[in-house]
Amino acid sequence: MPQSVPSWAELLGSARESAVHLEMRDAYAAASEADELARWRATGTADTDPDSPYWRPWSELIRRAVARGVRVRRARIVSEPVSDYIRYEYATTVVNVAIGEEVRWLPRRQVSDLALPGNDFWLIDGRLIRWNHFTGDGASAPGEISEDPAAAQLCADAFAAVWARAIPHDEYKIS
Repeated sequence: MPQSVPSWAELLGSARESAVHLEMRDAYAAASEADELARWRATGTADTDPDSPYWRPWSELIRRAVARGVRVRRARIVSEPVSDYIRYEYATTVVNVAIGEEVRWLPRRQVSDLALPGNDFWLIDGRLIRWNHFTGDGASAPGEISEDPAAAQLCADAFAAVWARAIPHDEYKIS
């Protein structure tokens, strides 16, 4: 029987040492960011205030985790030249970094020889996976939780391989 998917507060609140996130899509269509994405497309400016009403819930979760000593890392595999969505994500990554996340980018051409899971994921303390599922057009679909040791090892190995090759946010230049 599948486990229920905890809230982000529960998931990140359970982390004791590490929380790693691997993103592998060139576009996401999450309803929660539709207005901000539309504003960026229309004006070229993005909300980069970690304490704004838009960012505050996420900022508080990550700051609490980091304050407990959790290392939060995010790696993004991207096609180049990057999509408009990735340009938006790049513009807002300053928030992730400001609140304590480490973020790296890896061009997709550099991952051809890596074994990667079929879905984006969060891996908490190397043992608990939150699979992120999406519809064909990029909308968020219900997530899934797994504590399968083999899957957790696949995720840990994949993330480590991507992280080792990836470029730190402050050094990566979008094309």
